[in-house]
Amino acid sequence: MFGWNLKHSSLRPIALDIGHSYVKMVQLQLNSGRTSVVAACKAPINTAPDDNPDKRTDAVVEAIRQMLARNPFHGRNVVSHLPNSALRMTSLRLQESDHNRIMKALAGEVSDRFGLNPDVDIINYLVAGAVRQNDDVKNELIVIAASDEAVRAHIDVLERAQLRPVSIDTIPTALYRSFTRSLRRQEDKERTAVFIDIGARYTSIVFGRTGEINFVKQVRLGVDDFDSAIAERLDVRPAEAQALRAKFRKERAAEYATVSAADTERLLEESTKLDPQTRQAIVDALTAVSEKVTEEISLCLRYYTVSFRGKRVERAWVSGGGAYESILLNVLKRKLAVEVDVAYPLRGCDTSGKNIEANLGGDRRGALSEWAVAIGLGLKGYTRTRIAADEPEPAAAGA
Repeated sequence: MFGWNLKHSSLRPIALDIGHSYVKMVQLQLNSGRTSVVAACKAPINTAPDDNPDKRTDAVVEAIRQMLARNPFHGRNVVSHLPNSALRMTSLRLQESDHNRIMKALAGEVSDRFGLNPDVDIINYLVAGAVRQNDDVKNELIVIAASDEAVRAHIDVLERAQLRPVSIDTIPTALYRSFTRSLRRQEDKERTAVFIDIGARYTSIVFGRTGEINFVKQVRLGVDDFDSAIAERLDVRPAEAQALRAKFRKERAAEYATVSAADTERLLEESTKLDPQTRQAIVDALTAVSEKVTEEISLCLRYYTVSFRGKRVERAWVSGGGAYESILLNVLKRKLAVEVDVAYPLRGCDTSGKNIEANLGGDRRGALSEWAVAIGLGLKGYTRTRIAADEPEPAAAGA
């Protein structure tokens, strides 16, 4: 969204996804319809919850430097995204179609609603499509803004890490670009779908079809809320709650694994079974948060179906760390009137390079859903002229 023109090259810039708990980096190469992972790695952000922002920034810079030193990334050009907390997003309906008139209207909107200065701060928009309002037909716009201070602070982090920023994106646009690459069949690309990325603190919800983003919502709910809910119910610290959630997930995986009864019992013994009371408390906590997330997505579905009549949503794809929570997926499948699937952002990518699969954190069978945003960043600026016919084009919005 906020950036510079990228030169067309089969070797893409480094894609940098700075999350709340982890930093992920990946570099892609695209040749003759083939997407290959040249280098990839992720590292934790080693700070305590009560550390100040400067310590967190120092930890992020150090993590990036270490990853650059230990992995075969080519060059230092980077595409990254602003943090969710720095973005201001809203939908706006205007009759104007002229760009200059739209920008004038947006200047007043972001000033009144977000307190930003249109002469200094960054304002951009996506055209979501035509909607009918009473007897009028208006353009639905997705307004995306950020303060100049936030952008400069982000660039400072990149430069301290010895990277050269060539473009700054947003999580929703990167997410949508990632999904459009992975939708191989033409009928899938023509269907309206909702793409849901559940990160540590935010859930990004993106509606789109045929290369266009139609609606975006960011919700202040994420994986950390699972741990907070467990900690409250069991009266433990968040770190203990996170460990209990991991143990619970391992138990459920063992219970549903397609292995022999003896192997299942061994897996459960290795994970040190949770007692029934603790297990039920975890289930209740995960279910409560999952229902909150699902309700937010349901509200978005209602808004979308009313605003864009005739464009029925047929499928939801889930990515991010939350995609590994089976209870969340079950609640989504039960309460959303659409098909729900886990995203495989690296499906069709060649990950056979040295240490690539180990650095990604999985194997060829794993979903690796947490890499969706990073893959979308890595595809930014790559157009149809450089992608073979069997390789879907990234979304025009933010590309």
